[in-house]
Amino acid sequence: MSADPVLLPSPVRRPRAKPGALSARTVAYACLAAALCAVLLIHYATAAAIVGVWLRSDTFAHGFVIPPIVGWMIWRRRRRLATLPVRPTPSALLALAALGALWLPAEVANVQVLQQYLFVLMLVATVPAVLGAAHARALSYPLCYLLLAVPFGEILIPPLIEFTARCTVFLLQLTGIPVFRENNYLSLPSGNWSVVDACSGLRYLIASLALGAMYADMTYRGAGRRLLFIAVSAVVPVFANALRAFTIVLIGHWSNMTLAIGIDHLVYGWVFFGLVSALLFWIGARWRDIDDAAAGTAPPAEPVPVPGVSARLAPSSPAGFVRMALAVAAVTAVWPLLAQLALRPDPPDADPPAPLVVAPPPAPWHAAPMGANDWQARHMGQARRWSANYDDGRRTVSLQLTWYRHQTRRSELLAPVRRDVAPGLPRWSEIDAIQRDIAVGGRALAVRQSVEQAAGIKLLVWRWYRQDGVDTASPQLLKLMLAKSKLLGDDDGGAEIVLASAYDDDSAAAGRAMHELLLAMLPAIDQGLRDAAR
Repeated sequence: MSADPVLLPSPVRRPRAKPGALSARTVAYACLAAALCAVLLIHYATAAAIVGVWLRSDTFAHGFVIPPIVGWMIWRRRRRLATLPVRPTPSALLALAALGALWLPAEVANVQVLQQYLFVLMLVATVPAVLGAAHARALSYPLCYLLLAVPFGEILIPPLIEFTARCTVFLLQLTGIPVFRENNYLSLPSGNWSVVDACSGLRYLIASLALGAMYADMTYRGAGRRLLFIAVSAVVPVFANALRAFTIVLIGHWSNMTLAIGIDHLVYGWVFFGLVSALLFWIGARWRDIDDAAAGTAPPAEPVPVPGVSARLAPSSPAGFVRMALAVAAVTAVWPLLAQLALRPDPPDADPPAPLVVAPPPAPWHAAPMGANDWQARHMGQARRWSANYDDGRRTVSLQLTWYRHQTRRSELLAPVRRDVAPGLPRWSEIDAIQRDIAVGGRALAVRQSVEQAAGIKLLVWRWYRQDGVDTASPQLLKLMLAKSKLLGDDDGGAEIVLASAYDDDSAAAGRAMHELLLAMLPAIDQGLRDAAR
């Protein structure tokens, strides 16, 4: 009968802490908490922006439960963590510096999603910096789960709406119900439906992803099965949402538009999502392979020290943890200070800026003011605008210019604007946006082409930006140029040019009208923007 050598009493006498002295591990955890608090306070504005989205958006309200879940995941691993060495990793400071260097242009250009992800990654990088690589590996899953706290996903709404509309039409046709689709509007003999943002299924996707990732941590030991279940948790709600939309339309059709059109529309949706999630977790439990030891909740065996190895893995001195926590705070604090220098307000102008004025159009075009019912591009802050409807006797094209002398966080070209709809005015929604290239008098322009629709009114819209003398339709390139201008102290003024024309069935006719007006008015547009900037 033999004994397990791992369970034998240690032949090496362990050093005993002096009475009343704190252990190095306790000091390390205290320094980690202090370093995390320092990063949080230094980037308080970014953290507050994340919480602000949680508060005002039902789609991202799940963010409030992500930190407690991460804490619970770490608590489940407490016994395993107790056996790991604690030693600071100075090389992690390089990762913190790199994250800060990326955060700086994101801050000055106001790219909030990138700022928020980099902030969370700074919190993640603080763990190996203070506690060491062993703790970072053991906590890699909960630390990655913390990224779900960042409110991201609105960019997925248009493709999700398109997928939901296509699947709904396909399933309706399979059941023999006649349906006519025009963009995101569906017409059935019993009534009309529109696939709006709430129908995209983004809420279901985010909720399923958060629940699925938590369930995978509780159920599976291997990384392969965890990643597979998380992937399934992201794919299943997309198809389930399409089936949900079809079911709601089907109920409304069979009930002659008396059911599934009010609050029960949402009730059916969440009940359906709950059933799909329960089925998903029930199927996933069939491959459960985790136990208490794998989860880190079983009591660990006492390891036998190995001469030479134990010395290298011995905890660092308490002073070393304190120095590393201070270094984390110092490396993190550099970048907000640089951002403050780049974002310092401009001195007041001695003279007010010139108004934005565009010369009258050449014949046969005639300009007229835009009406209250016309679609207008929305912007925040102190922007100067020029807008008019141009008519040549057969077609009407609107031209809208927006120019910022100085762009700030809430006064810039890409600042998000909530479009409030006054009673009696059309409710516009953007659909089918692509980027295309056009040639205007030998000059190549990239424009963002989209369709704005309100009930039966459809507009073809072209829009692009002008920053630092460069025309672009890419919001990402615009942000990069804005960050460059601010960091170098250059002129950060910018403009947006928008053309729109209504059409019935032939969008190409609207495109030809906009192209002809742009060919006639582009020199006047260029001159008007130059005069305003001057």
